[in-house]
Amino acid sequence: MSEGLHNGAVDEDGGVPFYVNRGGLPIDVPTWERMWEYVARTHPDGENLVKSIRSAVELPRVPLPPLPALTSGASVPERVEAVQRYIRELQYNHTGTQFFEIKKTRPLTGLMDLAKEMTKEALPIKCLEAVILGIYLTNSISGLERFPISFKTQFAGGYFRHIVLGLHWGGHFGAIGISRREDLMYKPLRHKTLNDLMADFQEAYTCCWHTLRKIKIGPYVSHDPHSVEQIDWKHTVLDVQELGAEGLRRELERHSREMRLRVMMADGRRHLARALDVFSHTNFFFFVDNQGTPFTS
Repeated sequence: MSEGLHNGAVDEDGGVPFYVNRGGLPIDVPTWERMWEYVARTHPDGENLVKSIRSAVELPRVPLPPLPALTSGASVPERVEAVQRYIRELQYNHTGTQFFEIKKTRPLTGLMDLAKEMTKEALPIKCLEAVILGIYLTNSISGLERFPISFKTQFAGGYFRHIVLGLHWGGHFGAIGISRREDLMYKPLRHKTLNDLMADFQEAYTCCWHTLRKIKIGPYVSHDPHSVEQIDWKHTVLDVQELGAEGLRRELERHSREMRLRVMMADGRRHLARALDVFSHTNFFFFVDNQGTPFTS
């Protein structure tokens, strides 16, 4: 078979494991048939809907959303909003089959190639695809840090998983992604702390009677589309119920401090490398005066 059940427990699709298209595009016949069967089984008028579409002589063309124009004149929040608008226009995938196979262990360069293919095909996507696409589309936004945030919730005895792309810029946090629920995807860059952002998501889950059990947060993702690094999806794993509100706040603040330190160290290494490069191309002569003080000429 060209597709297999998504590994792990259920995600957002109503507690039902979804299939992943492992055969690439164009979609092969067995995958198509499985998708038609899914529509017939889950849609209220499934059988008739499938017959009407499959017997149609001509079907209307579906407009392709244009890629976001991330002009340098626009602010970072405006560019982030444009990326989120594009992701939303692709629409959430309700077919029961994820069109693009996302292997989390692939190097970043391979995932970016896959994201480029997503923009070419412009098919509906699920939450993990939206995260990869969000990284690809925001690579050019200097100063915007991106990191994965995964949620595990419980409802009616079942467990559900969801993922978004966290954002940090100008001292504020936000998120982009896709979901069947409007309040579980886009969060503008308005939250002053990571804890505030998580509280926003937790409130959204409470509104749909889900209990937030675990949060997994990764470190900042490289802006280099050719990086062979792997994304760290669960650098920090937090048991929400065990930690309690205050414990969760402390752990999120610790994670934020660690990420800030990593950025400072990375900036320091870049500045040092730049200085050494300049020095290597400059003819400096060092002298010492009669008091032992060095000077250049």
